[in-house]
Amino acid sequence: MSTNWQRRAATRPTAVDVATVALLLGVTVAGVLLTRVLMPEPPSLWPGLALAAVGCLALFRRHDHPLPVFAVTLLCAIGQGALGYLLTPGVMGPLLAAQYTVGVRASRRTTWNSALAAAAGMVVAGLLLPSFRDSPVLTIVNPAAWVLLSAVFGSYVRVRREYAVARAEHAAREREEEARHRVVQERMRIARELHDVVAHHLTLADAQAGTAAHLSRTDPEKALEIVARLPESTAAALRELKATVGLLRHDTDAADELAPAPGLEHLPGLVDACSAAGLEVSVTTEGPPHPLSPVLDLTCYRILQEALTNVTKHAVTRTAQVRLTYTRRHLTLRVTNDTPPDRPTAAPHYGGGFGLLGMRERATAVGGTFHAGHRPQGGFEVVCTLPFTAHAESPNP
Repeated sequence: MSTNWQRRAATRPTAVDVATVALLLGVTVAGVLLTRVLMPEPPSLWPGLALAAVGCLALFRRHDHPLPVFAVTLLCAIGQGALGYLLTPGVMGPLLAAQYTVGVRASRRTTWNSALAAAAGMVVAGLLLPSFRDSPVLTIVNPAAWVLLSAVFGSYVRVRREYAVARAEHAAREREEEARHRVVQERMRIARELHDVVAHHLTLADAQAGTAAHLSRTDPEKALEIVARLPESTAAALRELKATVGLLRHDTDAADELAPAPGLEHLPGLVDACSAAGLEVSVTTEGPPHPLSPVLDLTCYRILQEALTNVTKHAVTRTAQVRLTYTRRHLTLRVTNDTPPDRPTAAPHYGGGFGLLGMRERATAVGGTFHAGHRPQGGFEVVCTLPFTAHAESPNP
């Protein structure tokens, strides 16, 4: 059940956002009504509901403009306190959500400056509340504590994401070092084989030439026969030399190091490479393409590259479908492969290795969501939703 909900949430970020704001609006309205019932002198109902609605509706822009939305929700909360509402967590729901978003998306300094400003606003609202002047815990300490708690929680999530970015970069560096180490070892092995093979052929050719020279006077026909076979030994030596030296040749130079990082514009080349390996890939694009930042462009390419590599290595079928879905604020990547009709129970095994872990860390590093698992109708799918306002700056390619 949780897997189905994760799949739906990853593919419908706008619907999840609407549901979240609607639920928060319901909680806030309930908090306003409950507070009004419990107050000794009930404050005005409709102004309180209007401020609650304005604060919740502003949350739709919290991902793009976290600080302005935070300011709007703070003013709404102060206004409710000025009307005489007791600022409980239910009434302060929009402010707490906005403060959490600031903690996640803004810097540490900005987060705590906003939290202190909100706490000061709660103090002002508590001083304006006439019904509970003799209870500073309810009017001042409790609202300020909830605001600071939201800031702490948002900062914790931001630190976890920064840790995920650092972990992905560290894992990428370790993989690169391991690859270099294996290349060096392989080249040493090839160098030893080069010595053995070429030395063998050249020694054989030298012996044939010496024998032919020795028999050239006593047995010319035999000497000519040996000389006729000599090109076979030299040709074999040249073939071995060319093949081995070709493996030892460096395939990178200074110009390659300055080449731009790959992105979605290189997706046709990736599809062609998969076709050469026997995997037929179809690509579908939905919605108008959105310009991507270099970080997000590289992340999309690496996730698609790893997903198609997993299909090539593990899937039963030799076909895969790639779907790119552009919305106003998100790009959703979906890579699927089907189970053939004659093998309905066959399913690829993707659990081992670091492929899924690497894709998940890349998606998390830019603030996106990731899901991978078996499809109910068979096969496997990878779904990743990435926001256009990625906060990561330098994921390792």
